[in-house]
Amino acid sequence: MMLNMMAVFGSYFNLVLLATVSTNESDYVFNRMSGITRYLYENLPSYEIAGYATFVLVFLMSAIVYKLGFAKKLSFGRNVIIYTFLFLGCMVLTFLALFLPMIEGLIVAALILIVYKSRLWREKREEAKQIN
Repeated sequence: MMLNMMAVFGSYFNLVLLATVSTNESDYVFNRMSGITRYLYENLPSYEIAGYATFVLVFLMSAIVYKLGFAKKLSFGRNVIIYTFLFLGCMVLTFLALFLPMIEGLIVAALILIVYKSRLWREKREEAKQIN
């Protein structure tokens, strides 16, 4: 009888310790997350939705950076293959985005490429005016 009571109290004590440790661990994990990812995980209704939102952001920003910086005119089939591999690669990048500023870096890369493309477009337009 005494042994059973000790087992019950011991398991209850383990649950209390586990709750204390997991709270500290979750605080530790949240403090180590990058800014946008932490915002998503703290403000979305569940961690599963936050994970999917992180993946979607990583994929969209990667597609934008690819389109602005590297994309050429390709056939539809080749574009499907490229975006399929981009999709698969973004699964790995999503894991990195939890603790590294991947989304923030992709935003900066997209902004730099937007500035570059706009200046390139403006220079081409000025050259066309000079020729005419």
